[in-house]
Amino acid sequence: MFSNTLSPRFLETDALGHINNTVFPMWFEASRDPLFKIFSPQMDINNWPLILAGFNLSFHAETHYGADVQIKTFISRIGNSSFDIYQQCWQQGIKTASGTSTMVHFCHQKKRSVVLTAALIEELQGHLMPPQ
Repeated sequence: MFSNTLSPRFLETDALGHINNTVFPMWFEASRDPLFKIFSPQMDINNWPLILAGFNLSFHAETHYGADVQIKTFISRIGNSSFDIYQQCWQQGIKTASGTSTMVHFCHQKKRSVVLTAALIEELQGHLMPPQ
């Protein structure tokens, strides 16, 4: 698992006074950086080995301005050339949002997926979500 803490910004609030629903995909993507570094330690966007195939997001409770947010990031599935990242947003001990993103190991020059190497799989397995 990877974990990082964010401080919600005032500009991320909406008219109802809580964090806007459009903010969570950005928080979750920013929190995937440690996983991205497994595939590209230098974060080289000119030789990027991944694409986002899809994501879903669920809301469990309101998230508010004025209190830090912890983002927990796990690997929930490892396939041949893709893997799922499950993320949770926690504020003051309450899970407020969760989501799953599917990433594909991808060659942009050939425009096709690439099989995950044994070394990549082993690294990803070190971040598997514990059984629930």
